[in-house]
Parts: sequence; C-alpha cells; structure tokens
Amino acid sequence: MLKILIPLMLAGFFGWFMFSKIPIATILPYFKSADYSYILFGVFFGLLSHLSRAYRWKFLLEPMGYKVKFPNSIMAVFVTYLANYGIPRSGEVLRAAALTNYENVPFEKGFGTIVAERIADLIVMLGIIVFTLIFQFEFIYELLKNAFQPIKLVLAGIFVIVLFGVLFLYIKKSTSKIALKIRTFLNGLAEGLLSVFKMKNKWAFIFHTLFIWAMYILMFYVTTFALDELQAASVGAVIVAFIAASFTIAATNGGVFFYPAAVLGAFLLYGLPKDASYAFGWIIWASQTLMIFVFGTLSFIFLPIYNRKRISENRE
Repeated sequence: MLKILIPLMLAGFFGWFMFSKIPIATILPYFKSADYSYILFGVFFGLLSHLSRAYRWKFLLEPMGYKVKFPNSIMAVFVTYLANYGIPRSGEVLRAAALTNYENVPFEKGFGTIVAERIADLIVMLGIIVFTLIFQFEFIYELLKNAFQPIKLVLAGIFVIVLFGVLFLYIKKSTSKIALKIRTFLNGLAEGLLSVFKMKNKWAFIFHTLFIWAMYILMFYVTTFALDELQAASVGAVIVAFIAASFTIAATNGGVFFYPAAVLGAFLLYGLPKDASYAFGWIIWASQTLMIFVFGTLSFIFLPIYNRKRISENRE
C-alpha cells in the first residue's frame, strides 16, 4: 500500500509546489494557442512506437515455440502502460499474465521476455545518454565551468574516476549481498545484450528497438513545433529534455507532475521561455497520457472479447 500511496503523495505535493510557482492560469493560454496538428503528429509517432514494441515481442517469444496473435500483443502492451499509471512496474506483471490467460504462455517465460526487452531498452537509453554527453560536450562543459571553478571541475573528475574504480573493485571482489546483486544485474545486462546477437531474427529485433526510441524522440521533437515560443529549441535541448523526462516516467506513476517539471528544468538550461517550456511539458505529457488511457481502456475491454473463443475452450 505504501508503494502506491507514497509516490502519489509526493506527486501531489510536488504538483502543488510547482503550480504555486507557475499557476495553471499561466499555462492554459498555451493550450489554447497550440497548433494541434503537431500534437497529433506527436501522438501518432508515440502510437507507432507502441505498435513496434508489440511486434518486437514476437521475436523473443517465437524461439520458445509461442506464436502470439498480434492484436493480443498490442492490447497487452497498452494494458501495461495504463496499469503503470496506477502502480509503477505493475503493468509488466499484467502483460505477462495476459499472455498466460489468452495465449497459454507460461507466466515466468512471458515475464522473462519482458525483462529481456527492458535490458535492450536500457542499453539504448544509455547509448542515447552517452551520445548526448558527446554531442553536447561543449555546452555541458561551459555550463559546469560557469557553475564551478575549473580546478573544482578537475578535482571532481578525478574524484568520479577514483570512485568508479573503487566501486568496480568492490563489486568485482566483494561477497556482500549488495555487491552480488549489482554483479548479477550487470551480468544479466551483458547476457541480455549478447543474447540479442544470438537471436534468429536479431537484426529485426535491433531495428525495432532502435525504431521505438527514434519514435520516442521524434514524438518529443515534433510536438515542440506546436508552440511558437519553442521554435528556437535545438535538437540538443530536445534530447536533454527527453532524457530528463524519461526518468520521471520510470520512477513515478507515469511521470505525473514530475514530467513537465523535468522538461522545464532542461529547457531552462538552454535559455528557452519558462512558461512556454512548462506548458509544453504538460501538453506532451497530457497528449501521450490521453492516448494511453484511450487505447489502454479499450484493450482492457476488448482483450476478453477478442479471446472469448479461447476462454470458452479452456473452460471446457
């Protein structure tokens, strides 16, 4: 119960705090003046990413001998996203359970493929972060240089290197529970990456994985054109804001209240207008959330209807 209440209470408090700084009346005019054609394009790209995710799933299931119907895969994916708005990470359990109920895929096997998917997504996300750090190196360096003295930056860099070195040795040699858990996670990460290259349809899987994340970024970038005040947003600003916002979705109930604030914080680093940036965060969050609620609700309703024949056969 606390896992549900605490994130919601934190989100509510944070939402109240943010709206005390930037009232709702300040961002509503941006909703009225926004070009909704770009918002619809953003929703379309978001939808494509979800359909690609549903299709990618079959490449992990087929080697185990399970050929899942594409409509079931789509509806299971949308159920996942919708459930995560209520209880973070609960959707993955429901997604595996849906396959068990409607496709006779053992729960542990279905859940294992979802974990493998998350590992692949995590690797791509880390790749995007590394690319952004390289692509935006000068900007980040200047930002840090203005905030800290150069000698402090050098010392901080040395400290980080030494810290990582110590952590690496600790994780490698220690037998403590924490070290073993981290080592298991890292080994799983490496194993998940290598398993993709051993897959029969590895290139199709890799293509869909990259396509999913390309659609995520394109969804974010295209939606910025909905507001005239953000026409000057650079690709670097969009990617940094996208990364910051993505972490809020993973950590909270669909990123409610935190997602727009993360976008605001990132855009302010690039000198973009405060009110417009915060309004944009709400616009893209609201549009994608509405899409998830519509398709997720329809999926909850139509999953048993679409599979009623299989359900009756199982009962017999």
